[in-house]
Amino acid sequence: MTTILLRLVIPAVIIFAVSELSRRSPRLGALLLTLPLVSILAFAAAWSKDHDLKSLSQMAKETLILVPLGLPFFIPLAFADRLGLGFWNAMITGLILASLTIGAWLAFGPK
Repeated sequence: MTTILLRLVIPAVIIFAVSELSRRSPRLGALLLTLPLVSILAFAAAWSKDHDLKSLSQMAKETLILVPLGLPFFIPLAFADRLGLGFWNAMITGLILASLTIGAWLAFGPK
C-alpha cells in the first residue's frame, strides 16, 4: 500500500513543483521538467518489483526511441504566439502531432 501511495504522491509533487517553479522562472520549470525524474522512478520501481534487467533494458531501448518521437508535441506550444494558436488549440495540435509520429512508429516500425 505504501508503494502505491508513493507512486501517486511523487508524480503529483513533481507536477506541482514544475507548475509553481515555471510561474517564477519558465527556464527553471523547463529544467525540472526535462530531468528524467519520472523515468528514474519508474525504472527503480520496476526493478524493485521484478528484478528483471532484460525487461528494463528493453523498456530503456523503447524509451530512447519514443522520447524523440514525442517531441513534435512541443512545436505548436513553442510557437503558439506566431501561429496564432490559443493554449488548448496548441495543446491539441501537439497531441495530434505526437500521436501521428508515435503511431506511425508503432504501425510501421519494428515489431
